[in-house]
Amino acid sequence: MRHESATNQLKALQSGNVGSAELVERAIERIRQVDGALNAVVVRDFDRAREAGRAADQARRRGDDRPLLGLPMTVKEAFDVAGLPTTWGLLGNHSAATTDAVVVERLRSAGAIVLGKTNVATMLADWQTANPAYGVTNNPWDMRRTPGGSSGGSAAAVASGITALELGSDLAGSLRIPAAFCGVFAHRPSQGTVPMRGFAPPMAPRMRYMQAVDQAAVGPLARSAADLRLALDVLAGPDVPASTGLKLSLLPPRHTELRAYRVLVLDEHPLIPTAGAIREALQGLAERLANAGCRVGRETREAPDLKDLNETFTSLLMAFMGVDVPDEEYAAAAEAARHGDWTQQRMTMSHRDWMHLDRHRLALAEQWSRTFARWDAVLCPAAPCTAFAHDAGPFGERTLSVDGEELGYAKLPCWTTLAVPTGLPVTTVPIGVDAAGLPIGAQLIGPFMEDHTPIALAGLLEQQLGCSFCPPPLDP
Repeated sequence: MRHESATNQLKALQSGNVGSAELVERAIERIRQVDGALNAVVVRDFDRAREAGRAADQARRRGDDRPLLGLPMTVKEAFDVAGLPTTWGLLGNHSAATTDAVVVERLRSAGAIVLGKTNVATMLADWQTANPAYGVTNNPWDMRRTPGGSSGGSAAAVASGITALELGSDLAGSLRIPAAFCGVFAHRPSQGTVPMRGFAPPMAPRMRYMQAVDQAAVGPLARSAADLRLALDVLAGPDVPASTGLKLSLLPPRHTELRAYRVLVLDEHPLIPTAGAIREALQGLAERLANAGCRVGRETREAPDLKDLNETFTSLLMAFMGVDVPDEEYAAAAEAARHGDWTQQRMTMSHRDWMHLDRHRLALAEQWSRTFARWDAVLCPAAPCTAFAHDAGPFGERTLSVDGEELGYAKLPCWTTLAVPTGLPVTTVPIGVDAAGLPIGAQLIGPFMEDHTPIALAGLLEQQLGCSFCPPPLDP
C-alpha cells in the first residue's frame, strides 16, 4: 500500500482488506524509514493518529462510509491543527492552535486522520523548503535537490510513500512547483472555492470572519487525479458568513472522453526560456493528444498576453505585501517610490491605482473567458526547469540555470503566474522525466469555476497516455 493512491487505499479499507489502524502504523513506519533523510514531516502527532485509526475501524464496522474514513494524511505546517503549533518556519515559542483550520476540520469530518504537519519555506516565501525552525527538506528523487516550495514537505511526503494525500497552498506556484519537482499531482482550486480561515502566520489574529488572501488558494496534492477530485469534493464550499446562505456547485467536466478535449499548448514564455527537455515532453504529449483525436492548438495569441499576466500578478502581489510591512519600512518604500523606484511604487500604490489594476485584472479575466470558449484547457509547463540543487544564498543573489543559461531566481514562477491574477483552476500532472531522471510536471489550466475539467483531463492523461505517478528510487 506504500505507493497506492488515496482512492485505492480507501477501496482497501472499504473491502476490509486492511484496517485504518494498520495504515496508520505503516505510515508511521515509513516516516521512520525515510524521513531522517527527507525531513518532510516536521510536526508529528502519532498518538492521536493511532487513536483515530482505531476509532475509524470501529466506525466502519458500524456502517460509517464517510468519503475519507480512516485515510492517514499529512497537512502543510502553515495550517492550524488543534493541539499543534503553527510556526510558518519562524523561530520562537508558538502556542498550540486551539482549533483546526476550516479545511483541516472538513478533512477530519470526512474521516481523514492527520499524522502530522509537513515542512515549509520560511513564511511560505520561497520555491525551496527550508526555515530556521525545522531545517531543509530534500527531494526524494535526489537528496541534493530541493522538492520545491513552499509546499515542498507536502510534495516530498506524497512522493516518498509516506502519505497518499496532502493539503498545501499556492500563491506563486507553492503547490504546482513542488508537485512538478517531485512527480506528483496537485490542484490549485478556483479562487475562493476553498476557504482559508485557519491558514495564517502565527502572529496573525484568529478571527471567525477572515479576509481572503488575494491571489492565494489552498488545495490537495496526491498520487492520482481521482484523489484530487475526492479531496476537492470534501474541501470546496463557502465559509461563514457566506455559508449561511450560499452553496457551491461546481460544474461537471466538459467532456468524459479524451478525444473530445480541445487543448491549447503553450511552451514558450517571453520572459524566460524553458528547458529543452520540458518542451520536448510537452510537444510529445501534444502529439499523443492529437493522435488520440483531440483538437490541439499551439498559438500563443489564443491566450492573454503572458507578459501582461506576469506583470499584473507581480503588481498585485507587491501591493498585498505592502499592507503588513512595518510602518518604518513602508515609509521608506513610499519615499523611494516618490523618487521613481518602480518596485516600491507597486508596494505603496494608492487605492485608486489598485482599483485601476483590479479593473485590468477583470479585463484579463474576460480575455481568458474568450480563450475557454475555444479551448477546454491550456497545457503548459509548471516550471522552466526541473528540481535544482539547494541554494541557501541571499534571495536576490540566487540564479536559476536553464540549459546552461543563468537567469534571475525570481523568474522561476513565470509559468505559474498565468492563472493566478484571475483565479483560474490548475491541475498539475507528471508527464515524464529529464535526462537526469528528474520529474517533469505540466499545468492544465481550466476555466474559472470549472475545476473538474482540468482534473478530469489529468485523469484521462493518467489512464490513457501514461502521465502517472512513479515512485522515486528512494532507498531507506
